[in-house]
Amino acid sequence: MTVRDQLIAAFHATQSFRWDPDKGFKLASGLMSPFYVDCRTLMAFPHARHVVAQRAWEVIKDREIDCLGGLEIGAISIATSISDFAYLASPRREWRTFFVRKQPKDHGLGRLVEGVVRAGDRALVVDDVLTSGGSVVKAIVAAREAGLEVKEALIIVDRKEQDGRARVEQLGVRVVSLLTVDELMSGRPTAP
Repeated sequence: MTVRDQLIAAFHATQSFRWDPDKGFKLASGLMSPFYVDCRTLMAFPHARHVVAQRAWEVIKDREIDCLGGLEIGAISIATSISDFAYLASPRREWRTFFVRKQPKDHGLGRLVEGVVRAGDRALVVDDVLTSGGSVVKAIVAAREAGLEVKEALIIVDRKEQDGRARVEQLGVRVVSLLTVDELMSGRPTAP
C-alpha cells in the first residue's frame, strides 16, 4: 500500500471524511457541500499525523525551504508533524515552524506571525483543506508581510470547490495537495 493509499485509509478509519449527498454539510462560507473533510480529527491520531508527514515528505523533500507554517490552529499540528518527520528523515532537513495568528496579540510583541523566522526565509505555507482559499491566502499575505518568501502552499486535501486553487495561484503561489476530494471518494469503503 502506498503512503497516499495509507492516507486515504486513515481518513476513512478515523471518520475524518464524510459524504452525504442528500443532506450535505454547511461550510464556513455558508455554502453547502456533499463532502465534509475534518483534518482536526485526522490529526488527533498519531498514526494519521505520521502518514500526513510521510506523504508531505515525499512531495516536498527536495524543496529549498527554511520554514513552514500557516494559519492557527489547524496548520500548527501539520507544520510540526512535517518538521519532526523531516528532521528524522534522510536527508535530514531542519525546517523551523511558524504560525499566523488570526489577529495580532494585544500584548507582548503584538506579532501576527509567531515562530523563529527571519526576513528572507523561504517559507512553505501549509493548511488542512482548500476550499475557497481564504485561510491560505491570509497566511501567505501575513507571511510575506513578515518578510518571508512564499512560492508554494501544501494542502492536505483539495476539495476542488469554490476556485480555492485559482485564488491562491493568483498570488503567484503554486498549490500542492496531498489528496483531492476525488481520491477520498474513490477510496471510500463500500457498504456491506
